[in-house]
Amino acid sequence: MPNETIRLLQSHVSERDFTGEPVADEVLDTIVRAAQRTPTHRHGQQISLVVVRDAHTRQRLYEVTAGPQPQITKAPVFILVAVDFHKTAVAVKAGGGEQHFHESLEGWTVGAVDAGITLATLSTAARSFGLGAVAIGAIRHDPQPVIDLLGLPPRTFPIVGICIGKVNRPAQLRLKPRLPLSTYRHDERYRVDALTPDILSAYDAELLAYWREVGRPDGVPWTQRVQPYSTSIHPETKIIAERQGFTLAE
Repeated sequence: MPNETIRLLQSHVSERDFTGEPVADEVLDTIVRAAQRTPTHRHGQQISLVVVRDAHTRQRLYEVTAGPQPQITKAPVFILVAVDFHKTAVAVKAGGGEQHFHESLEGWTVGAVDAGITLATLSTAARSFGLGAVAIGAIRHDPQPVIDLLGLPPRTFPIVGICIGKVNRPAQLRLKPRLPLSTYRHDERYRVDALTPDILSAYDAELLAYWREVGRPDGVPWTQRVQPYSTSIHPETKIIAERQGFTLAE
């Protein structure tokens, strides 16, 4: 029997129609504290949040973020999730060492994993208060203006953001279809033949039906939705990451 937590997790939707109504300080503080309790590699706590409520700063973030992403200006709260090996470097130095972990692929991977856990926790915590939330991955496609605007030091990187606030919500939410569970869950060993042509075709049709139902005539089937993966590289991500000290030399 699903409990309230499971029902919340299984009803996830990305919501963008923010009302602009402020989020109470105590609610925002609770959401942030929940995110701070997430696990991190070696208890390194190599994640920091930059909470942006100022309307002018949110407008500037909107202007420098690939998109368009108008929800950044509409939501009363934007939270940047930053990979932060600046504070671990300070701690390593205080203990007599010199940090090099951020220069490795393992370090970058650790930061990305911990950021993802934090993002999911922020979203779930916000939704537990009846708020809407939507992730902003495009924040890292041209990260230098974000770094400059929010004052991020070397060894940090703006990997993802999230908009939080009250939303105009339809009486009945329609969940976006997912691929069959058989393509997601692999028992004991990965099955390379789990995603068959028939499954792809059926899922494309199901997703197109969803787009029509929610009034999105511009919606495309999943096999077209993922086509940017063949060409979308965003070279600025790597260039600025290296400039911030993530050289991935090892």
